Amino acid sequence: MKMTLKKNAALKPKILIINPFGIGDVLFTIPLIMAIKEKYPESSIGYWSNLRVKPLLESFAGVDKIFDLSRGDIKKIYQDSFFKGLVRSLKLAYDLKKERFDICFDLSLDHRYSLFSKIIGIRRRIGFNYKGRGRFLTDKIDIAGYREKHAVEYYLDLLRFLNACPGEKSLSLSVPIASEIRVKDILSAAHLEKNDLIIGIAPGAGGSWGKDAGYKHWPALKFAQVADRLADKFKAKIVLVGDESENPIADVIMSAMHNKPVNYVGKISLDLLPALIKNFGLFITNDGGPMHLAVALGVKTVSIFGPVSELVYGPFPGGENNLVLKWDGKCRPCYNNFRLPVCDKDKECLKAVSVDSVFEAAVKLLI
Repeated sequence: MKMTLKKNAALKPKILIINPFGIGDVLFTIPLIMAIKEKYPESSIGYWSNLRVKPLLESFAGVDKIFDLSRGDIKKIYQDSFFKGLVRSLKLAYDLKKERFDICFDLSLDHRYSLFSKIIGIRRRIGFNYKGRGRFLTDKIDIAGYREKHAVEYYLDLLRFLNACPGEKSLSLSVPIASEIRVKDILSAAHLEKNDLIIGIAPGAGGSWGKDAGYKHWPALKFAQVADRLADKFKAKIVLVGDESENPIADVIMSAMHNKPVNYVGKISLDLLPALIKNFGLFITNDGGPMHLAVALGVKTVSIFGPVSELVYGPFPGGENNLVLKWDGKCRPCYNNFRLPVCDKDKECLKAVSVDSVFEAAVKLLI
């Protein structure tokens, strides 16, 4: 029996998006949010995310309230203090319950989020049934993983349960003026001027892959060689970005380059990172959240993909300003159905991408 919205919420539903993942996955929900707002202009949208991405969500058009505490965040708090964990958990439950959401889109692939949503009274729970984890969802799509199309398209498939159609299929992100002003001062302090060609380099892969992030890292020395060649050819200024865990990679690049870059790795918070990336004339990056930020900001990108499929997690919707370089060996992409096998080829897929090919792709976008 098909469940409908409560009568008093038919035109003004309160909708909760549940996505506990990283920067890229959160950006992938922008077209979903836009489509919901097109279907229900008067709707109120809440977003249940992890702590790390809250500064990014604060600039999302259409999101009215953020609940920034994922299951993983709560687990870390409990490890530090059982009492603090209990207090934070109860407060989260109270804050979510008092909103009286009518619908949730549960993108977590974890049955505990939809169970919790049921307990706090969300009547319609929409999401994916992955490995039987959708048992507490009221409306679900069976999946074995994301393979045939982009993750954005999988999210948009869920709109069928609201009889809604996708609108504009693109990522778009606005940057707060206050952030732009602060970044302008940061760039000026590093003697980076408005007319400089700034090329950004993200030699890491962001924090969402944790200990496995190295499987997405193109060799640091290759980044250094490309950056030096571009600095020489275009008199460009090179800027390194990434989180603090990627400082060792940045140190290798700093030591190897004769055109010394400006190193912002571990020094730029997520609330300022989009404003910084917006100043780049080109961004060269591994597969990761910063790459998707650049795409959403309209910045030209050259991205290097290893174990992950560019069809599913590449620049969306792609195009001539977002070039992807990859190796076409039979074993890639090996990240399938949300699982990464042990690599027995010493990351051949990444090492096979040459310095010349990345340099030539960058030149193509700059001339």
